[in-house]
Amino acid sequence: MKKNMKKIVVILATTLILTGCTTAKNGKDITEKTSEKTIENGIEKVIEEITENDTEIEEQELQEDIDPIEAIDLTLKPNESGKVMVIMYHNIGEKESDWVRTPENFKKDLETLYEKGYRFISLEDFVNNNIDIEAGYTPVVMTFDDGNQNNFNIIEKDGEKIIDPNCAVGILDEFRREHPDSKLTSTFFVFGSNPFRQPELIEYKLKYLVENGYDVGNHTVGHENLTKLKPEGLQKSIGGNVIFLEKFLGDYGINTLALPYGSRPDKEYYSFLEKGIFEGKEYENIAILNVGWDPSVSPIDKKFNPYSIHRVRASETNVDGVGIYDWLSYFDKHPERRYISDGNVDVVTVPKKFEDKIDNEKVKEKQVYIYED
Repeated sequence: MKKNMKKIVVILATTLILTGCTTAKNGKDITEKTSEKTIENGIEKVIEEITENDTEIEEQELQEDIDPIEAIDLTLKPNESGKVMVIMYHNIGEKESDWVRTPENFKKDLETLYEKGYRFISLEDFVNNNIDIEAGYTPVVMTFDDGNQNNFNIIEKDGEKIIDPNCAVGILDEFRREHPDSKLTSTFFVFGSNPFRQPELIEYKLKYLVENGYDVGNHTVGHENLTKLKPEGLQKSIGGNVIFLEKFLGDYGINTLALPYGSRPDKEYYSFLEKGIFEGKEYENIAILNVGWDPSVSPIDKKFNPYSIHRVRASETNVDGVGIYDWLSYFDKHPERRYISDGNVDVVTVPKKFEDKIDNEKVKEKQVYIYED
Protein backbone atom coordinates (compact mmCIF):
# COMPACT_ATOMS: atom_id res chain seq x y z
CA MET A 1 0.00 0.00 0.00
CA LYS A 2 2.81 2.45 0.93
CA LYS A 3 4.75 1.58 -2.26
CA ASN A 4 1.67 2.42 -4.31
CA MET A 5 1.38 5.74 -2.50
CA LYS A 6 5.01 6.63 -3.34
CA LYS A 7 4.47 5.80 -7.01
CA ILE A 8 1.36 7.97 -7.15
CA VAL A 9 3.16 10.87 -5.46
CA VAL A 10 6.16 10.67 -7.85
CA ILE A 11 3.91 10.57 -10.90
CA LEU A 12 1.78 13.42 -9.63
CA ALA A 13 4.80 15.52 -8.68
CA THR A 14 6.32 15.06 -12.11
CA THR A 15 3.05 16.05 -13.74
CA LEU A 16 2.71 19.15 -11.61
CA ILE A 17 6.31 20.23 -12.26
CA LEU A 18 5.95 19.81 -16.02
CA THR A 19 2.68 21.70 -15.89
CA GLY A 20 4.34 24.48 -13.92
CA CYS A 21 7.21 24.78 -16.43
CA THR A 22 4.86 24.83 -19.37
CA THR A 23 2.80 27.52 -17.75
CA ALA A 24 5.87 29.67 -17.25
CA LYS A 25 7.00 29.21 -20.86
CA ASN A 26 3.59 30.22 -22.13
CA GLY A 27 4.03 33.59 -20.44
CA LYS A 28 1.16 33.28 -18.00
CA ASP A 29 1.10 35.76 -15.14
CA ILE A 30 2.60 33.28 -12.69
CA THR A 31 6.19 33.51 -11.40
CA GLU A 32 8.43 30.48 -11.15
CA LYS A 33 8.43 30.83 -7.37
CA THR A 34 4.64 30.85 -7.25
CA SER A 35 4.51 27.79 -9.51
CA GLU A 36 6.86 25.89 -7.22
CA LYS A 37 4.79 26.83 -4.17
CA THR A 38 1.59 25.73 -5.92
CA ILE A 39 3.19 22.42 -6.86
CA GLU A 40 4.40 21.91 -3.30
CA ASN A 41 0.91 22.59 -1.86
CA GLY A 42 -0.66 20.29 -4.40
CA ILE A 43 1.70 17.45 -3.54
CA GLU A 44 1.12 17.91 0.19
CA LYS A 45 -2.64 17.84 -0.31
CA VAL A 46 -2.48 14.66 -2.38
CA ILE A 47 -0.17 12.98 0.14
CA GLU A 48 -2.58 13.90 2.94
CA GLU A 49 -5.58 12.47 1.09
CA ILE A 50 -3.73 9.27 0.17
CA THR A 51 -2.49 8.84 3.74
CA GLU A 52 -6.04 9.21 5.10
CA ASN A 53 -7.34 6.65 2.61
CA ASP A 54 -4.50 4.24 3.43
CA THR A 55 -5.23 4.60 7.16
CA GLU A 56 -8.92 3.81 6.66
CA ILE A 57 -8.12 0.79 4.51
CA GLU A 58 -5.50 -0.49 6.97
CA GLU A 59 -7.94 -0.10 9.90
CA GLN A 60 -10.63 -1.95 7.97
CA GLU A 61 -8.19 -4.75 7.07
CA LEU A 62 -7.07 -4.94 10.71
CA GLN A 63 -10.67 -5.26 11.94
CA GLU A 64 -11.33 -8.02 9.41
CA ASP A 65 -8.24 -9.90 10.61
CA ILE A 66 -9.23 -9.80 14.30
CA ASP A 67 -10.76 -13.03 15.59
CA PRO A 68 -14.14 -12.02 17.12
CA ILE A 69 -13.57 -14.46 19.96
CA GLU A 70 -10.20 -12.93 20.85
CA ALA A 71 -11.93 -9.55 21.15
CA ILE A 72 -14.33 -10.80 23.84
CA ASP A 73 -13.56 -9.49 27.32
CA LEU A 74 -13.81 -12.47 29.65
CA THR A 75 -13.28 -10.28 32.72
CA LEU A 76 -16.91 -9.22 32.21
CA LYS A 77 -17.91 -12.87 32.71
CA PRO A 78 -20.25 -13.07 29.70
CA ASN A 79 -22.98 -15.69 29.94
CA GLU A 80 -25.46 -15.79 27.10
CA SER A 81 -27.16 -18.86 28.52
CA GLY A 82 -28.42 -16.79 31.46
CA LYS A 83 -31.98 -15.74 32.25
CA VAL A 84 -33.74 -12.68 30.83
CA MET A 85 -36.56 -10.70 32.44
CA VAL A 86 -39.58 -10.16 30.21
CA ILE A 87 -41.43 -7.61 32.32
CA MET A 88 -45.22 -7.51 32.37
CA TYR A 89 -46.89 -4.15 33.00
CA HIS A 90 -50.60 -3.36 32.89
CA ASN A 91 -51.49 0.08 34.22
CA ILE A 92 -49.87 3.39 35.12
CA GLY A 93 -52.07 5.05 37.74
CA GLU A 94 -52.30 7.08 40.89
CA LYS A 95 -52.62 4.18 43.37
CA GLU A 96 -50.00 1.44 43.50
CA SER A 97 -51.10 -2.21 43.38
CA ASP A 98 -49.98 -5.55 41.92
CA TRP A 99 -51.28 -4.48 38.50
CA VAL A 100 -50.67 -0.73 38.71
CA ARG A 101 -47.46 1.31 38.84
CA THR A 102 -47.58 4.97 39.72
CA PRO A 103 -45.79 7.29 37.27
CA GLU A 104 -43.10 7.87 39.90
CA ASN A 105 -42.53 4.16 40.45
CA PHE A 106 -42.52 3.42 36.72
CA LYS A 107 -39.81 6.06 36.27
CA LYS A 108 -37.95 4.47 39.16
CA ASP A 109 -38.16 1.07 37.44
CA LEU A 110 -36.60 2.45 34.26
CA GLU A 111 -33.80 4.24 36.09
CA THR A 112 -33.06 1.24 38.31
CA LEU A 113 -32.84 -1.14 35.37
CA TYR A 114 -30.60 1.26 33.48
CA GLU A 115 -28.27 1.87 36.42
CA LYS A 116 -27.98 -1.86 37.12
CA GLY A 117 -26.77 -2.54 33.58
CA TYR A 118 -29.96 -3.71 31.89
CA ARG A 119 -30.60 -2.66 28.28
CA PHE A 120 -33.91 -2.99 26.46
CA ILE A 121 -34.43 -5.12 23.38
CA SER A 122 -37.55 -5.90 21.36
CA LEU A 123 -39.55 -9.05 21.97
CA GLU A 124 -38.94 -10.13 18.39
CA ASP A 125 -35.16 -9.73 18.74
CA PHE A 126 -35.28 -11.75 21.95
CA VAL A 127 -37.20 -14.62 20.36
CA ASN A 128 -34.89 -14.63 17.33
CA ASN A 129 -31.75 -14.47 19.52
CA ASN A 130 -30.78 -11.21 17.84
CA ILE A 131 -29.55 -9.66 21.09
CA ASP A 132 -27.34 -6.74 20.12
CA ILE A 133 -26.22 -4.90 23.25
CA GLU A 134 -22.87 -3.80 24.65
CA ALA A 135 -20.55 -6.26 26.37
CA GLY A 136 -21.21 -6.69 30.06
CA TYR A 137 -24.87 -5.63 29.89
CA THR A 138 -28.06 -7.67 30.32
CA PRO A 139 -31.05 -7.61 27.94
CA VAL A 140 -34.54 -6.94 29.24
CA VAL A 141 -37.88 -7.01 27.41
CA MET A 142 -40.79 -4.74 28.33
CA THR A 143 -44.47 -5.50 27.67
CA PHE A 144 -47.80 -3.84 28.48
CA ASP A 145 -51.07 -5.80 28.50
CA ASP A 146 -54.61 -4.58 27.74
CA GLY A 147 -54.01 -1.23 26.01
CA ASN A 148 -55.63 0.90 28.70
CA GLN A 149 -55.81 4.66 28.29
CA ASN A 150 -53.14 5.18 30.94
CA ASN A 151 -50.73 3.34 28.63
CA PHE A 152 -51.15 5.96 25.90
CA ASN A 153 -53.19 9.05 26.70
CA ILE A 154 -53.62 12.28 24.73
CA ILE A 155 -54.44 15.43 26.68
CA GLU A 156 -54.94 19.08 25.79
CA LYS A 157 -52.56 21.73 27.06
CA ASP A 158 -52.67 25.40 26.05
CA GLY A 159 -55.05 24.50 23.24
CA GLU A 160 -52.72 21.84 21.86
CA LYS A 161 -53.08 18.06 21.98
CA ILE A 162 -50.02 16.38 23.49
CA ILE A 163 -49.02 13.00 24.90
CA ASP A 164 -49.78 12.86 28.60
CA PRO A 165 -46.34 13.00 30.28
CA ASN A 166 -47.66 10.70 33.04
CA CYS A 167 -48.91 7.91 30.76
CA ALA A 168 -46.64 5.00 29.87
CA VAL A 169 -45.72 6.27 26.39
CA GLY A 170 -45.08 9.78 27.69
CA ILE A 171 -42.71 8.44 30.36
CA LEU A 172 -41.00 6.09 27.91
CA ASP A 173 -40.49 8.87 25.35
CA GLU A 174 -38.95 11.14 27.97
CA PHE A 175 -36.64 8.41 29.21
CA ARG A 176 -35.45 7.73 25.67
CA ARG A 177 -34.64 11.40 25.19
CA GLU A 178 -32.62 11.42 28.40
CA HIS A 179 -30.96 8.04 27.77
CA PRO A 180 -30.53 7.63 24.01
CA ASP A 181 -28.20 4.65 24.53
CA SER A 182 -30.92 2.70 26.37
CA LYS A 183 -32.64 1.67 23.10
CA LEU A 184 -35.84 1.66 25.13
CA THR A 185 -38.77 -0.12 23.52
CA SER A 186 -41.90 -2.03 24.54
CA THR A 187 -44.59 -4.24 23.06
CA PHE A 188 -48.16 -3.10 23.73
CA PHE A 189 -50.62 -6.00 23.68
CA VAL A 190 -54.09 -4.63 22.94
CA PHE A 191 -57.57 -6.11 22.67
CA GLY A 192 -61.03 -5.02 21.57
CA SER A 193 -62.25 -2.36 19.19
CA ASN A 194 -61.01 0.59 21.24
CA PRO A 195 -57.31 0.18 22.10
CA PHE A 196 -56.09 2.92 24.45
CA ARG A 197 -59.72 4.04 24.96
CA GLN A 198 -59.80 7.22 22.88
CA PRO A 199 -61.68 5.98 19.80
CA GLU A 200 -61.04 9.04 17.64
CA LEU A 201 -57.28 8.52 18.11
CA ILE A 202 -56.95 4.78 17.47
CA GLU A 203 -55.14 5.12 14.15
CA TYR A 204 -52.89 7.93 15.37
CA LYS A 205 -51.80 6.00 18.45
CA LEU A 206 -51.17 2.68 16.73
CA LYS A 207 -49.15 4.30 13.96
CA TYR A 208 -47.26 6.47 16.45
CA LEU A 209 -46.11 3.36 18.29
CA VAL A 210 -44.75 1.47 15.29
CA GLU A 211 -43.23 4.62 13.75
CA ASN A 212 -41.39 5.42 16.98
CA GLY A 213 -39.73 2.10 17.72
CA TYR A 214 -42.45 0.40 19.78
CA ASP A 215 -44.39 -2.74 18.87
CA VAL A 216 -48.05 -3.75 18.88
CA GLY A 217 -49.10 -7.26 19.88
CA ASN A 218 -52.27 -9.35 20.06
CA HIS A 219 -54.30 -9.72 23.25
CA THR A 220 -57.34 -11.26 21.48
CA VAL A 221 -60.58 -9.60 20.37
CA GLY A 222 -62.37 -9.53 23.71
CA HIS A 223 -59.85 -10.61 26.35
CA GLU A 224 -61.46 -14.04 26.29
CA ASN A 225 -60.65 -16.86 28.66
CA LEU A 226 -59.09 -19.22 26.14
CA THR A 227 -59.56 -22.31 28.31
CA LYS A 228 -63.22 -22.28 27.25
CA LEU A 229 -62.68 -22.00 23.49
CA LYS A 230 -62.53 -24.58 20.74
CA PRO A 231 -60.71 -24.16 17.38
CA GLU A 232 -63.38 -21.94 15.81
CA GLY A 233 -63.53 -19.64 18.82
CA LEU A 234 -59.75 -19.48 19.18
CA GLN A 235 -59.26 -18.47 15.57
CA LYS A 236 -61.96 -15.84 15.83
CA SER A 237 -60.49 -14.44 19.04
CA ILE A 238 -56.92 -14.25 17.72
CA GLY A 239 -57.45 -13.77 13.99
CA GLY A 240 -60.26 -11.25 14.50
CA ASN A 241 -57.93 -8.97 16.42
CA VAL A 242 -55.28 -9.26 13.70
CA ILE A 243 -57.86 -8.17 11.12
CA PHE A 244 -58.90 -5.21 13.26
CA LEU A 245 -55.35 -3.98 13.94
CA GLU A 246 -54.21 -4.37 10.35
CA LYS A 247 -56.99 -2.02 9.22
CA PHE A 248 -54.82 0.68 10.78
CA LEU A 249 -51.33 -0.80 10.45
CA GLY A 250 -51.49 -2.42 7.03
CA ASP A 251 -48.88 -5.10 6.52
CA TYR A 252 -47.06 -4.31 9.79
CA GLY A 253 -47.54 -7.93 10.87
CA ILE A 254 -49.16 -8.77 14.21
CA ASN A 255 -47.14 -11.85 15.22
CA THR A 256 -46.97 -11.93 19.03
CA LEU A 257 -49.70 -12.94 21.49
CA ALA A 258 -50.09 -12.32 25.22
CA LEU A 259 -52.56 -14.78 26.75
CA PRO A 260 -55.47 -13.14 28.62
CA TYR A 261 -55.33 -14.33 32.25
CA GLY A 262 -52.51 -16.61 31.10
CA SER A 263 -55.28 -18.93 29.87
CA ARG A 264 -54.69 -21.78 27.43
CA PRO A 265 -57.17 -24.08 25.69
CA ASP A 266 -57.08 -27.86 25.86
CA LYS A 267 -53.65 -29.11 24.83
CA GLU A 268 -55.01 -30.62 21.61
CA TYR A 269 -55.88 -27.07 20.48
CA TYR A 270 -52.53 -25.41 21.29
CA SER A 271 -51.63 -25.23 17.61
CA PHE A 272 -54.38 -22.64 17.07
CA LEU A 273 -52.57 -20.27 19.42
CA GLU A 274 -49.60 -20.44 17.10
CA LYS A 275 -51.38 -20.10 13.78
CA GLY A 276 -54.77 -20.29 12.15
CA ILE A 277 -57.18 -18.57 9.80
CA PHE A 278 -60.28 -16.42 10.32
CA GLU A 279 -62.45 -14.91 7.58
CA GLY A 280 -59.74 -15.68 5.06
CA LYS A 281 -57.01 -13.99 7.10
CA GLU A 282 -54.12 -16.19 8.18
CA TYR A 283 -52.21 -15.40 11.35
CA GLU A 284 -48.98 -16.86 12.72
CA ASN A 285 -47.32 -15.99 16.01
CA ILE A 286 -43.60 -16.16 16.69
CA ALA A 287 -44.09 -15.65 20.44
CA ILE A 288 -46.80 -16.43 23.00
CA LEU A 289 -46.47 -14.89 26.46
CA ASN A 290 -47.77 -16.18 29.80
CA VAL A 291 -48.84 -14.17 32.83
CA GLY A 292 -45.72 -13.33 34.80
CA TRP A 293 -43.97 -14.90 37.76
CA ASP A 294 -40.33 -15.54 36.78
CA PRO A 295 -37.69 -14.66 34.16
CA SER A 296 -37.41 -16.47 30.86
CA VAL A 297 -34.56 -18.79 30.02
CA SER A 298 -32.19 -17.68 27.28
CA PRO A 299 -33.40 -18.10 23.69
CA ILE A 300 -30.53 -20.59 23.13
CA ASP A 301 -31.53 -22.71 26.13
CA LYS A 302 -32.83 -26.22 25.50
CA LYS A 303 -35.85 -25.34 27.66
CA PHE A 304 -36.73 -22.17 25.71
CA ASN A 305 -40.18 -22.37 24.16
CA PRO A 306 -41.22 -19.26 22.18
CA TYR A 307 -44.84 -20.34 22.58
CA SER A 308 -44.66 -20.28 26.37
CA ILE A 309 -42.51 -17.33 27.44
CA HIS A 310 -42.37 -16.58 31.15
CA ARG A 311 -42.73 -13.02 32.41
CA VAL A 312 -41.92 -11.11 35.58
CA ARG A 313 -44.65 -9.04 37.22
CA ALA A 314 -43.88 -5.31 37.23
CA SER A 315 -44.49 -4.54 40.87
CA GLU A 316 -42.61 -3.87 44.07
CA THR A 317 -41.43 -6.77 46.22
CA ASN A 318 -44.44 -9.04 46.10
CA VAL A 319 -45.95 -11.28 48.76
CA ASP A 320 -45.51 -14.15 46.31
CA GLY A 321 -41.92 -13.19 45.53
CA VAL A 322 -42.61 -12.62 41.83
CA GLY A 323 -42.19 -8.84 41.55
CA ILE A 324 -39.52 -7.11 39.50
CA TYR A 325 -37.51 -6.08 42.56
CA ASP A 326 -37.53 -9.63 43.90
CA TRP A 327 -35.74 -10.71 40.73
CA LEU A 328 -33.44 -7.71 40.61
CA SER A 329 -32.34 -8.63 44.13
CA TYR A 330 -31.92 -12.26 43.10
CA PHE A 331 -29.66 -11.35 40.17
CA ASP A 332 -27.65 -8.98 42.35
CA LYS A 333 -26.91 -11.95 44.61
CA HIS A 334 -26.49 -14.44 41.75
CA PRO A 335 -25.02 -12.53 38.79
CA GLU A 336 -23.93 -15.79 37.20
CA ARG A 337 -27.60 -16.63 36.65
CA ARG A 338 -28.40 -13.60 34.52
CA TYR A 339 -27.67 -13.16 30.83
CA ILE A 340 -24.48 -11.15 30.31
CA SER A 341 -23.71 -10.08 26.74
CA ASP A 342 -20.34 -10.64 25.10
CA GLY A 343 -20.93 -7.60 22.89
CA ASN A 344 -20.88 -9.58 19.62
CA VAL A 345 -24.26 -10.43 18.14
CA ASP A 346 -22.70 -13.17 15.98
CA VAL A 347 -21.03 -15.05 18.84
CA VAL A 348 -22.68 -16.98 21.67
CA THR A 349 -20.40 -16.97 24.71
CA VAL A 350 -21.11 -19.32 27.60
CA PRO A 351 -19.09 -20.46 30.64
CA LYS A 352 -18.09 -24.12 30.52
CA LYS A 353 -20.30 -24.97 33.51
CA PHE A 354 -23.42 -23.95 31.54
CA GLU A 355 -22.46 -25.62 28.25
CA ASP A 356 -25.09 -28.33 28.64
CA LYS A 357 -27.86 -25.72 28.49
CA ILE A 358 -27.17 -24.86 24.85
CA ASP A 359 -29.48 -26.05 22.08
CA ASN A 360 -27.32 -26.00 18.94
CA GLU A 361 -30.36 -25.79 16.68
CA LYS A 362 -31.40 -22.54 18.38
CA VAL A 363 -27.89 -21.11 18.05
CA LYS A 364 -28.25 -21.50 14.26
CA GLU A 365 -25.41 -19.88 12.29
CA LYS A 366 -23.80 -18.11 15.25
CA GLN A 367 -20.35 -19.05 16.51
CA VAL A 368 -20.28 -20.70 19.95
CA TYR A 369 -17.51 -19.84 22.40
CA ILE A 370 -17.21 -21.94 25.56
CA TYR A 371 -14.69 -20.73 28.13
CA GLU A 372 -13.46 -21.81 31.52
CA ASP A 373 -14.82 -19.47 34.18
